[in-house]
Amino acid sequence: MRHDAPLPGRATPLPGIPERHAVLDTSLHGPWPEGTEVMTVAMGCFWGAERIFWQSPGVVTTAAGYQGGSTPNPTYREVCTGRTGHTEAVLVAYDRRATDPETLLKAFWENHDPTTANRQGNDIGTQYRSAIYWTTEEQERAARATAQAFGEVLRAGGHGPVVTELRPASEAGPFYYAEDEHQQYLHKNPWGYCNHGPNGYTCPVGLVPQDQLPAQSSVAPPD
Repeated sequence: MRHDAPLPGRATPLPGIPERHAVLDTSLHGPWPEGTEVMTVAMGCFWGAERIFWQSPGVVTTAAGYQGGSTPNPTYREVCTGRTGHTEAVLVAYDRRATDPETLLKAFWENHDPTTANRQGNDIGTQYRSAIYWTTEEQERAARATAQAFGEVLRAGGHGPVVTELRPASEAGPFYYAEDEHQQYLHKNPWGYCNHGPNGYTCPVGLVPQDQLPAQSSVAPPD
């Protein structure tokens, strides 16, 4: 086997993944209440990224995992080789009656550097790339609109273009839950490593016309 060949992974999910969120005490896997929608984001190490979203109003649950690659049910060590193709991703399940994709993506854009391909600070590798994987038309519109608007903000500040990967979750592939120790890591390890925080720029919101929004729907985790 070539040293850079994709890893084969495994046919079954990793063992020991918890059923409930350690902070929100909600189901980690679903099903979730009617009106819950799911979006996946990647913005570097998933430890700090997940904490940003479990603290966001309207979020039902979050989970750390892997998405965007080809290896089924990968381990953390496998993803870190770069041979699975996955990002370190965060599943965000939210109540559409209490929040919206633009608000959640505002937190996404403002808390990492979307101009560095396959890198966040000292974290280097394809697993650290910036990405948004949507499951609804509203999420797609919000992702594209906020990417363009925030890109203009960054350009005015002298920064390079946004390189965030924008794809439907159906194209990015299944979301694979990470091992137990990675779920809500910074709750379990309050002084643990975190590479996320305000980047000093504000993402505009209110970009998606309300008359273009689809009817609310309940969705399952992306698979």
